[in-house]
Amino acid sequence: MVILTENTTMYFRHAAVATLLSAALAGLPAGAAEPAALELRQTIPLESGTGRYDHLALDDAHGRLFLANLSNNSLDIVDLKAGKLVKQVPGQNKIQGVAYAADLDRVFVGCGGDGACRAFDGKDYSLLKSMPVPDADNVRYRPDTRMVYVTGEDGLTVIDAKAMTVRTTVRLPGPPEAHQFDSARDRLFVNTHKPAQVAVVDLKTNKVAAEYKLASAEANYPMALDVDGGRVFVGCRKKPCVIALDAKTGKELAVVSIPGDTDDLYYDAKRMRLYAICGEGSIAIVEERGPAEFKPAATIPTAKLARTGLFDPKGGLLYVVVPRQSSSVGPELRVYQAKP
Repeated sequence: MVILTENTTMYFRHAAVATLLSAALAGLPAGAAEPAALELRQTIPLESGTGRYDHLALDDAHGRLFLANLSNNSLDIVDLKAGKLVKQVPGQNKIQGVAYAADLDRVFVGCGGDGACRAFDGKDYSLLKSMPVPDADNVRYRPDTRMVYVTGEDGLTVIDAKAMTVRTTVRLPGPPEAHQFDSARDRLFVNTHKPAQVAVVDLKTNKVAAEYKLASAEANYPMALDVDGGRVFVGCRKKPCVIALDAKTGKELAVVSIPGDTDDLYYDAKRMRLYAICGEGSIAIVEERGPAEFKPAATIPTAKLARTGLFDPKGGLLYVVVPRQSSSVGPELRVYQAKP
């Protein structure tokens, strides 16, 4: 007897689409090349000194992209329709995380050097309020509860985005990095170090409900989530790889090698792929071949320290920031279209 779980049923739905695509490609004339998984569509010049960028946030409705410009200590705003940098908000010491609250038209940034999470007006980028978060780093916004979650030191600070007040700080089992929401189940997954693990936070109680220790690698920085498939993907730098975990149990389902120095990771559910942006100088594309089977598919060259970006599943667009290089390359924003 074969028992179909919710996760395997979802996988087979995706697999059916992949099978149809493979069959279509098999019908191509002899010598025809399979289309690239990512196609460079646009390159937008940026302005910065020598150094790297950190995380990004998208305002889809107004075609804006917000960039944490570490080299400038500025919040940068790119007009995607015009294809140009339109604004830099200076004075953001060690800016790292950024999130956009579309319903409030506010931008929240984490500035580790200032020990603060700042809220800016989305219309004129004026400072609305600065809230204390020691060593502020990654920032995420949850629209259904209007809460902002900021990692810093050994905790996760919860901020009321409308009132712009700190609600609480969740104590974590180690220094935190990336985090992702499973809003349907009122939980949050967050990477923590020493030891390398994923902490599961109950968002109703704001307490750690489980800890999934990693056995295969360390230095777990970026994270992606497949909510429907019940999997957490963790990008690691010590033994560069992506680890797929069962979201319920923390069991390691698969480990696949990638290039080094990854800092952003995204799961493309439509195409059953992972995109790992790696500071060694490439985007690693990993294809899903089974519920717990992944295979490196391709690497796309970028540049050194180009390790952050953002994937927009709605448009199938991957944004990657390339810092200024010793040559004439960069700084620039590269926009890739996922194919097919």
